[in-house]
Amino acid sequence: MAQDQKDQSGFALPAPQTAGASAASAANVTSTSSSVTQTQIVTSTTAELSVDTSSRDLMIGGAILLVLFVAFFFAKGAYANTLVSKRVPPNKANAAGWWLFVFLASLAVGVVLSAVNPAKFLAPLIIGPLAVVAVVAIVLMILSSRK
Repeated sequence: MAQDQKDQSGFALPAPQTAGASAASAANVTSTSSSVTQTQIVTSTTAELSVDTSSRDLMIGGAILLVLFVAFFFAKGAYANTLVSKRVPPNKANAAGWWLFVFLASLAVGVVLSAVNPAKFLAPLIIGPLAVVAVVAIVLMILSSRK
């Protein structure tokens, strides 16, 4: 029987308090006529706990872009070689490969910037030019990959 009581008297979390409950408890401060007792309730908000990570996020985004650019460079070469094997002249195939690289790079920059800070970088003045560059690059890639 003692074991059952021990199991039932386990660790219990206190009931959560809301901002209204903590303000009400602060209002119940007793005061005397000669001295007023003041209490200060320290509440931590998310603004106080948040850390500015914008520079760290940009560095991580830059590292991701660097890795993607290296991968896109190899994809450019493979695409150009594929076009040459399909009897496209090498200079046109190389140009099409570079346009593929520009297309993929502009898309990657837009995606990484929107993931790093959507409120700041998802603005039409940032995403719009990147989308225009991507569309122009894909059109030029298709045109230059013709025989």
